Amino acid sequence: MIRNLIVGLGAIFGILVVVVLFRTFNYGADPVGGRVELPEPPAISAERGAQNLAQAIRFRTVTVAPGDPRPGQEEPWIALHQWLEQTYPAAHAAMQKELVPGTLTLLYTWEGSDPGLNPILLMAHQDVVPVNIGTEGDWTGAPFDGDIVDGFIYGRGTIDDKGSLVALMEAAEALATSGFQPKRTILFMFGHDEEVSGSGAQAGIALLKSRGIEPEMALDEGFMIVDPSPLSGKAMGFIGIAEKGYVTLEITATGEGGHSSTPPRDSAAVRLARAVVALDENQMKADFTKPPVSDLFRSAARDMSFVQRMAFANLWLFEGMIEKQMSAIPSANAMIRTTTAPTMLAGSAKENVLAQRAVAVVNFRIHPNNTEEEIIEHVREVTASIPGIEIAVGQQGIRGQGASPVSPTDNLAYAVLASVAEATAGGAPAAPGLVLGATDARYASDITPNVYRFAPSIMSPEDLTGFHGTNERLAVENMGRLARGYSQIILAMDKGA
Repeated sequence: MIRNLIVGLGAIFGILVVVVLFRTFNYGADPVGGRVELPEPPAISAERGAQNLAQAIRFRTVTVAPGDPRPGQEEPWIALHQWLEQTYPAAHAAMQKELVPGTLTLLYTWEGSDPGLNPILLMAHQDVVPVNIGTEGDWTGAPFDGDIVDGFIYGRGTIDDKGSLVALMEAAEALATSGFQPKRTILFMFGHDEEVSGSGAQAGIALLKSRGIEPEMALDEGFMIVDPSPLSGKAMGFIGIAEKGYVTLEITATGEGGHSSTPPRDSAAVRLARAVVALDENQMKADFTKPPVSDLFRSAARDMSFVQRMAFANLWLFEGMIEKQMSAIPSANAMIRTTTAPTMLAGSAKENVLAQRAVAVVNFRIHPNNTEEEIIEHVREVTASIPGIEIAVGQQGIRGQGASPVSPTDNLAYAVLASVAEATAGGAPAAPGLVLGATDARYASDITPNVYRFAPSIMSPEDLTGFHGTNERLAVENMGRLARGYSQIILAMDKGA
């Protein structure tokens, strides 16, 4: 009997090994989405693009709060608009330029010859975040001088997002100069306040919607080619097919007030502390089974180690281990779940007075798998055993919004972007991904299901630290890649018509 049991267990183990190995060797064998043959774009000068980006950096289009720029502070935006006209005459001759009413958001229309084809919408934004006071001297190149040092353009906005804006205009200028006449209408929209609210892009999308325009694709900032990728240790292109949402909750604990010399054992501050710790220790559920996360891992598989590929190919066996490891890395944790971030705390007005109401402001970045209602219910469940807890949606700060819809990967738009990403990266794989922050692209879902977030550049993890930080910079070589890549996207979408 024991012998039969051992034989049976051995057979089961053998079958398990065969299943695991079969799934491992076949995992990621086919790329996500199709691929297309890319047309050859007109000649692009990376050096010219770099010099023009350096000039664009000098326009201090800084936004700090919703409503910026305030009346009387619009001059940097107006000067930037005038500079664009002077710098890109062929593009402006080919396109119709307008300001979205009531905003400083630019909308260009390059009319196609076939009105039966849906247009493409290419987006970027004009504004930049401020530089922290006192850190200006920490920069290699001054943040608003557009210095070019050792092959990099330094300055606020080089990555986020004037690099893309200038590269799009470089592409348009090169195409217009070459005599290109599109069959499919091309729209360029450059929002003026993405960093604080995106009201310009929101108004621009509403304007297009009122005109009955339904783009074949909307493309904005968000991802690029990362070399090396944290997933595989090799170069990998990421194409954002969704972005996280945003909601802030106020967790209020009530309790008995009075003098701090005779405190109760369960004061409002203690209750609030317990609630915050409970939320930190009970994160929202991760999910590896749905796009974009499932497709991201599958696309990265070919460059993973055997052990990594085996784990991701057999989540039914290794999901707990993978979740534990990814949860320990902030950026990876943010990819797989709705994140919980206590950011602000308030209690009493004086150190010797007990708080009657203690408040924690908790910011949640909503995963496409979750809704605001599910987050509120999660917070209620986690804090249910703590007396005196009240939960409300925050009324101050940034207005909340759910996660964007997940865009498809089985269409021409994704195939073109994946092909450009792979060509730009010398054959490295392209993968769909989830953008963790907010972009103007979130509004475009109102007029098209095909919304993507990708810029055809190659960046190192060190370069990425420049986002909203010190020494924001973009390689001169990347200006060539961006302009060339955008040209190929325009031509391939036109050819694919």
